[in-house]
Amino acid sequence: MSLYENSSFWVVLSLIYIYAQVASGEANVTATDSADTMKQPASFSPAAVVGNSPVFKPGVGSVFSLNLLSSFPENLEISEYCSELLQIFGRRYVAYVDCLVTAARPVQVCQKCFSSYGNLTETYVNISSDQMGPGNESCRDSLLRSDCLMLVYRLYSNMEDIWMKSQCDQCVAKGFQSLTNDTLYFMDTVNQTITCFKKYQQGNHTELCKDCKKTYKGLNELYSRMETNHTMCIDIEDAMNMTRRLWSKNFNCSFPREETVPVIAVSSFMLFLPIIFYLSSFLHSEQKKRKLIHPKRAKSYTSLMNIQNKLS
Repeated sequence: MSLYENSSFWVVLSLIYIYAQVASGEANVTATDSADTMKQPASFSPAAVVGNSPVFKPGVGSVFSLNLLSSFPENLEISEYCSELLQIFGRRYVAYVDCLVTAARPVQVCQKCFSSYGNLTETYVNISSDQMGPGNESCRDSLLRSDCLMLVYRLYSNMEDIWMKSQCDQCVAKGFQSLTNDTLYFMDTVNQTITCFKKYQQGNHTELCKDCKKTYKGLNELYSRMETNHTMCIDIEDAMNMTRRLWSKNFNCSFPREETVPVIAVSSFMLFLPIIFYLSSFLHSEQKKRKLIHPKRAKSYTSLMNIQNKLS
């Protein structure tokens, strides 16, 4: 083989080797890219979702942002003070709802939740007030009247409606600081009655009805006075109903009510009233008949007529 042919052979061999290396590198890169593509999770594309909408067709290359507030002017957004006030309202609202759920059965809404309701009311008063906060700004328009839903107002109205229907104002002192003295005294009397029930509930119920009669009777009298004076809330009513159910149904106890004595007396008088009326009418008519017959008066009239005839 000549020198020229030998050099040509090595040049061709070098080109084949270089081509093989390049082809192998492209294959590896392609395989790696395919593997990475397969490993990548499916990502959320707002443009793809909006692109499927039958209402809006985006243009080619358009980019959409899910944060709509970034496109609004700053003067339309609520201030930092109102935002903090709204967050406080949300936390206190959740606290009050949690308290209502735990106090649903037995009903102890007024006893356990008056503090959380007071905090919620305080925050709502700050929101709905005309008084200016920091920076001479009021949150009433931005938080209560900025939209037709008025969500903050509706949320508070629902909680206020529960409070009013429970009549908790009659059991809680002004300022939501504590329960009234009447409420505390009633609950103490209820606890004494229940303690007496538990003392005899495992034994003979006859002893229970006898020994707990005085305490239970005092509780009923106290409840009647509070009902008359309008110092009773849903907690007191529910506690009294449960105590009466234990006394009458569970223990089969009873005692004569003192109110039945006047009722029996009045009913008896009404039954004898017609008899008394007819008897008095009969006696009165007999007296009238006796007064109509008066013979002496008739004789005096006859003698008077004879004297007049003689004189004439």
